[in-house]
Amino acid sequence: MEIKRDRYLNLLIGKKQNGLIKVITGMRRCGKSYLLFNLFKNYLLSEGVSKNHIVEIAFDAYENKPFRKPDVLYPFLKKQIKDDALYYVLLDEVQLLEDFEAVLNSLARMKNVDVYVTGSNARFLSKDVITEFRGRGDEVRIYPLSFAEFMSVYPGTKQDGWNEYRLFGGLPLVLTQPDPDQKIAFLKSLFEETYISDIVGRHNIRNRAELEELLNILSSAIGSLTNPEKLSATFRSVKNKKISGTTIKKYVDYLCDSFLIDSAIRYDIKGKKYIATPVKYYFTDMGLRNARLNFRQLEETHSMENIIYNELKIRGFNVDVGVIVRYDTNEKGNSIRKQLEIDFVCNKGSKRFYIQSAYALPDGTKTEQEQRSLLLTGDFFRRMIITKDAPAPQYNENGILIMNLYDFLLDENSLDHC
Repeated sequence: MEIKRDRYLNLLIGKKQNGLIKVITGMRRCGKSYLLFNLFKNYLLSEGVSKNHIVEIAFDAYENKPFRKPDVLYPFLKKQIKDDALYYVLLDEVQLLEDFEAVLNSLARMKNVDVYVTGSNARFLSKDVITEFRGRGDEVRIYPLSFAEFMSVYPGTKQDGWNEYRLFGGLPLVLTQPDPDQKIAFLKSLFEETYISDIVGRHNIRNRAELEELLNILSSAIGSLTNPEKLSATFRSVKNKKISGTTIKKYVDYLCDSFLIDSAIRYDIKGKKYIATPVKYYFTDMGLRNARLNFRQLEETHSMENIIYNELKIRGFNVDVGVIVRYDTNEKGNSIRKQLEIDFVCNKGSKRFYIQSAYALPDGTKTEQEQRSLLLTGDFFRRMIITKDAPAPQYNENGILIMNLYDFLLDENSLDHC
């Protein structure tokens, strides 16, 4: 079963021969190696690149263990470059290579070498691209399967596909598991033995239980506003444990750096400024989030909001939580300050969209509630509500687009059509 990842393949193709090290980052098991060694390599071959001008090494393979030493790898690579034609060097799990920064910088200086690498999120984080390669790195962030990618190989209806996708997520290897019980076992094992172990090992965390408790709290509250101090208070009141806000912030940063979770910062739309705290956290893969909670708390409203957030990130948007401050007068004539929220403020270049996630709009009251903040943005950017019960994309009398969830997710250009 081959799953096309055309978005990422096209990104790599567009970065060919740009003089930079192409660095494919993303959470473990999301398809980085497959993208590089299968999809991209096959593309090169289809374009007439000869096999002896493609050098590929997977450092996690036992037979390639000697190549983890720079004094073995570098002479080997130089020996492969036998003429002035362009060579493509593809390196997988490059964090296993000792002193990899110096090796990659040396390769990048060769005029006829184009370098592509992947790295484990445990030791090779996106921020390292900035610091380690001194401006020579060009990151391609890869995510688990989008719903459209998932449905490209799913044999059932989109409704059945949605139910499975929001339950088990979009990690490609989950699709190979033959039944729900094995999917659950796979996700639980992956979370415990790979993701958590990676974070604990990288950061020398002594109290693993604290990290796991924090994951449980965040998993239970996806899309809720919070901050380290509030999380610390939750530990005291619910878990009867004392953990400082500083320690919690470190743990949250580790989880974000590992691509397990992502944060959405609040943005004051009229004031045109960011509000540092509190923030919202979303899981990069819903299957892992559900596995963390033993597949309890499966409210579709929260799953839907998280998946919409991920889809917007996959499409390359910067996503914030919108805040609109307004002042009302109470019955005593006193001014009351209120904050209204827009789920997602999405920016990419000159494009901006305001988006609300609403599972259903059963009546005018619910519609009024969802569109209230959208009507107060004070600008002319496009506004929309994504819901499961809309029959087809349509504008209401206030100029707000009501779009069906499936129409949004299955067409990567759906926002451009509105």
